[in-house]
Amino acid sequence: MSKKRKRAQSPFQLAFRRFLKNKLAILGIIVLVIITLGAIFAPLLTNHDPTYGDLLKIEKAPSEEHILGTDGSGRDNFARLLYGARISLVVGFSAMLFTLLIGVVLGALAGYYGGHIDNLIMRLADLILAIPFLVLALTIIALLESVTVTLFVTIIALTTWPSLTRIVRGTFLSLREQEFVLGARAIGASDFRIIFKHFIPNAIGPIIVNATLMMASMIIIESGLSFIGMGIPQPTPTWGNMISEAQNIRILQYHPEAWIPPGLGILLTVLAINFIGDGLRDAFDPKSNRR
Repeated sequence: MSKKRKRAQSPFQLAFRRFLKNKLAILGIIVLVIITLGAIFAPLLTNHDPTYGDLLKIEKAPSEEHILGTDGSGRDNFARLLYGARISLVVGFSAMLFTLLIGVVLGALAGYYGGHIDNLIMRLADLILAIPFLVLALTIIALLESVTVTLFVTIIALTTWPSLTRIVRGTFLSLREQEFVLGARAIGASDFRIIFKHFIPNAIGPIIVNATLMMASMIIIESGLSFIGMGIPQPTPTWGNMISEAQNIRILQYHPEAWIPPGLGILLTVLAINFIGDGLRDAFDPKSNRR
């Protein structure tokens, strides 16, 4: 009997198989899942309110009641660590999705239609890129009376979309003159169908990879702005807010339990996401892996 032919695998199936062979990427997923589960089940892991300050327990050392001690306002550091993971992950993921939406839509319009639309979008992107991100973000935040999580995510997305737009635009420009696109136009396919049926699937690899790495950048941005007091305000717990305690030399020297855990949380989360992003890049583009 003749051997059964193996089913031809789709590009996504091949990419998935290559991804599973990347040990660092799998390790990144495991670490990210653990951190995410800790954030989701925070109420089950601690019975302390992360925003409640007890003035009789200011800067207490670690104990059975307070595993990581308390901060300068008497709030439980362990509770703030867990609930802070929620805010940091939500900000990173939400800002990534919002930026992805803006970047892909504008990049698709610029790359597919070209001409005046392309010039308008690219000049707008150049204008935003010409202003240093930190200056632009701090200016917008300074003009607002208060910053909520939703508003903070919106500010980050509106100031970081140009890079992704350029990537999507470049990918669409390379696909626009391909034979399958010309064939789709010849049979009367609409622009909407061509973009979502032919362009997006062929550009999904770079989009996914950049979206993954973008999430790590968003978490760092949130932590950095919160550290300097221009991010999500207290008493909302974030890892950046917790690390800002280290600006006090006394806390820095005598209470490392107040700022080292959130610092490690940021480090491990960003490393895990970057490992996943590298794994996705190698999976979608095997030529990039030279090992």
